Formats: sequence, structure tokens, C-alpha cells
Amino acid sequence: MTEKPWLAQYPPEIPHTLDYEHIPVQEYLTRAYKKFPTKIAIHFMGRDLSYKELYESSLKFANYLQSIGIQKGDRVAIMLPNCPQGVIGYYGALYAGAIVVQTNPLYTEREIAYQMKDSGAKVILAMDILYPRVTKVLKDTSLENIIVTGIKDYLPFPKNLVYPFIQKKQYGFSVKVEHRGINHLFTEIMKVGKAEPISMSFDFDEDIALLQYTGGTTGFPKGVMLTHKNLVTNTTMCTAWNYKAIEGEESILGVLPFFHVYGMTTVLIFSVMLGNRMVLLPKFDVETALKTIDKQKPTIFPGAPTIYIGLLNHPDIQKYDLSSIVACLSGSAPLPLEVQEKFEKVTGGRLVEGYGLTETSPVTHANLIYAEDRIKGSVGIPWPDTEAAIFAVDSTTPLPFGEIGEIAVKGPQVMKGYWNRPEDTAMTLRDGWFLTGDLGYMDESGYFYVVDRKKDLIIAGGYNIYPRDVEEVLYEHSAIQECVVAGVPDPYRGETVKAFIVLKEGASVTEEELNTFCRENLAAFKVPRIYEFRAELPKTAVGKILRRTLIEEEKAKQKVTVQS
Repeated sequence: MTEKPWLAQYPPEIPHTLDYEHIPVQEYLTRAYKKFPTKIAIHFMGRDLSYKELYESSLKFANYLQSIGIQKGDRVAIMLPNCPQGVIGYYGALYAGAIVVQTNPLYTEREIAYQMKDSGAKVILAMDILYPRVTKVLKDTSLENIIVTGIKDYLPFPKNLVYPFIQKKQYGFSVKVEHRGINHLFTEIMKVGKAEPISMSFDFDEDIALLQYTGGTTGFPKGVMLTHKNLVTNTTMCTAWNYKAIEGEESILGVLPFFHVYGMTTVLIFSVMLGNRMVLLPKFDVETALKTIDKQKPTIFPGAPTIYIGLLNHPDIQKYDLSSIVACLSGSAPLPLEVQEKFEKVTGGRLVEGYGLTETSPVTHANLIYAEDRIKGSVGIPWPDTEAAIFAVDSTTPLPFGEIGEIAVKGPQVMKGYWNRPEDTAMTLRDGWFLTGDLGYMDESGYFYVVDRKKDLIIAGGYNIYPRDVEEVLYEHSAIQECVVAGVPDPYRGETVKAFIVLKEGASVTEEELNTFCRENLAAFKVPRIYEFRAELPKTAVGKILRRTLIEEEKAKQKVTVQS
């Protein structure tokens, strides 16, 4: 598809084509340090780190990595929540020439072993509470060294003295690691490490900066190879899109985990690229987030629908001042219109939906943040230097406006490929296009709409049903806080529509009432045949509801029923 109707939607402030600096990701920290040495780079639970401290700490970590044998291209895993050590470890590993492997702290031993073995990581930087989990899988991996840190290491006095007792009460045990052998303490590295610049050549286009593993909802997770070019270009696109962001003046709320590429690009790299302050939260807690916004006054707040929903449904939200928020980009899941409108009313800021994947670093599309008229239900238009098309499923044949097919994208943010998986790479990257696996369509103005994942399509009685259509209607019901719709096995229809629902606190609704509501707003074949009310829904760390987990649960239930 050669037509690019979306270009007509660009405001004059956003260029169609950007100029990219061909420098590695970590050089933006060097620049921020030189330009803003005394400005706050990180605020973490009452403690501030300047850009000078962040830069020098990252160099100490880099030099220490090299002293224990890390060479250019070696993999260094980071298994931490959002905290200063995660930022230092990330930039330090890049300064040392390593490839970062972001690892979810919630992973089980089996998942850790798989990712470490697949990536060939030699070093892991892990939270102290996770140390026993790592040591149990050492024999199954290539890990040679473990660097241990704790939340307390960057807490101000007296929080740093109290936290170990809180941690022991929470987990039922405490961990003490000595700085010797293959075990290294982050605090000792900061004491003995040398804050000396490292001279190293980088290939902007080809050198891998990050191995980011996909969720693995089907089969084993794949390591997505993201180059310095991929990450720098996508973050530069982000700065162009949010063109009102002022260098050195913004404050970005870092509640999205950095082990997810969305949080990494829109907070970890974006903040440093502009010399701004990142306010880090190690996990999402509604009340903590509200207090942090009220006190720290962040201006930019990347998030996910479940995060915004959680804040809006807090009973005391009116007690907190959220008016500092100017711009929010929502990703990872569809953003209900009701949530967008209510959040904008509460904060006075702008909340728009975007779209992207791990394989695209991650953003490819977004709505215009500062446009007066925004298109309802759309994920927006392609970012600068990004082409997008709708192809007939399993082909590269473009479809006309309005027809549903597979969304394909092309641009400098598209991955190099999958780590050690040439067959999977060849199936996904075709003729320069990345096939997303998402179904959608484009209107004549160039706005894109995501219908659903190919694999999430429900085929019931011969009808194609897109879960998002049903979910949008359910979210309009005043009693529903969260919902997800899935196709579950049905002996007659093949599949049938089931809705999993979390109600707002104090709200009530019956299946009969929901059925009536849905029949008033949906074609009969789309109406859920089964409703299940739950206290919560399974989610990823970034807040994306795990539809596949619910489907597998349903299949397991039916299997047990048949056997009994």
C-alpha cells in the first residue's frame, strides 16, 4: 500500500520525517549529565539522584562488569522492579557493550531458567528477595555471576533501616548475601567501582541493545532483538509526538515496569533523552500512585487502561490533586472511551490511546495528544517514518479502506528479528513488513482501528465475533469496572462468548440485567452466553488482562468435567 492518507492529519508541529542521531542509547545519558549535571534524574520513595550521580553510578557498574569478564555482545540480565538500580544497571550494561535482557521479577524458577538459558546471559542483577530463586536454576543456565541489591539500598534514612523488617514480614524470610565468589553486592560495586568513561565503537544499525522477551502466550517466549537504532528512533518519535514536552522541565511517572518495553521506551529512555525527571514506583498500588501524583506533580503519565481504571475507581480520588498531569499515552490494551473521558475530566490533562508491540520498540501508532477532535475507538495514525497497511490475512496483499485484515508496519523501530529463531523471523518479517498478528482496518483519513488479535477471534456458529466489540459495550454499563470477553469451547457452536467481569465496589448487577443490556446494544450472535463475576482478572505486570489464561482455565475445567 503506497497511499499514506494519515500524513494529512499531522499538525505542523510534528514533521513527517525525523532526523535521528546515530548514537547508542547510553550516549543520551552522557549528554544529559553534561547538560544537566545537578538536575534530578530519579525520584524514588523520598530519595533523589542527580544526573551526575546516575551517570557516574552507571560508569561504575559498567567498569565492574568488564572487570568480571563481560565483553561486547555478552548478555546481562536485569530482574528488578522500577528502582534506581534498574536504571543504573541498564545504562551501565550498555556502557560496557553488553546486551540487556530484561527479566520479570515475578517469573518462576522455570521461567527464569528458560530465559537465562535461551539468552545465554552471563550476569544477572537481581533483587535480594529473588536470590534463592536464581541460585536454584544456576546449573541450567550460562550465568557466571549474580549481582544482588535491595529496595533498601536507595531508600533515604530512616526508611532504609525500617524496610528490611517490613520485607521480612511480607515475605516471611530475609536474605543475606556476602560479596565474594560469584556473588556481588550492588552497594559494594558502588563503593569500589571506577566512574571512568569506556571507549567503545558501536554499529547504530546492527548492534543489539536489548533482548526483550515476548509474553509467550503461545509456545515459548521469543527474544526480540532490538537494536540501538530501534530504541533511539522510537524514543525520538515519542519526543516528536509529545512536542509540548520541555527539555529538562518535565516529570514522568514511572509506574509501567521497565522490564516491559513500553515502560522502557516511554519512561526510562524518553526521560533521559530529554534530561527530565522520572518518578519511580516499584509496583502499581492505587493509593501510593495517587499520593505520588499529588506530591511529586508528574506532568507525563504513560500507562495502561487497568491503571487508569484503578485510579478512577478509588473511593477517595477527590482528595488528591491530579491536575499536574498534562499528557498520557495508554497502551497494552484497548482504552474504553468512558475511561478516557472521565480521566481527562478528573485531571484536566490529555489521555490518548496508542498501539504497538514488543517487536516495534514498541509504538507504531497513536492518537494526536493535543488535537481538539480525536477519533473515537481508533488507535490513531502511524508515527513519523512509520508506514502501515492492512493486508489480507496470511499474505502481503493490501486491502481497501474499511476492510478488516492483518495490520502490518514498516519503520526504523521494527526489530532486527527473533533471537536464534530464523524461521520465526522469516514468518513475521516479509518483504520489509512486520506482520503484527492483529486484525484491524484503516479508514479513508488514515486512522487505524484494532479489531482483535487473530488468535482471539471467536468463531461461534459460523459467525466471526471480535471480543473488543463486546467489551466496549460492557464497559458502558455503570456497574462494570473491568471485563474481558473470550471464546470458550462449546459442543454446539464450536465456541461461545463468555464475559469475565469485575464489578465496581458496591455495585451489583445480575446476569439477566447484563443480558438485556447487551441485547440492546449488540447483534444477537455477539451477546455473551455465559457471565462469570470475579474479584479480579489475571494480568501481566503492565496491566494487560490475560485473556489466554482465562481460556486455558476454561479448557481445563471442561476436560475435568468430561473425565468425571
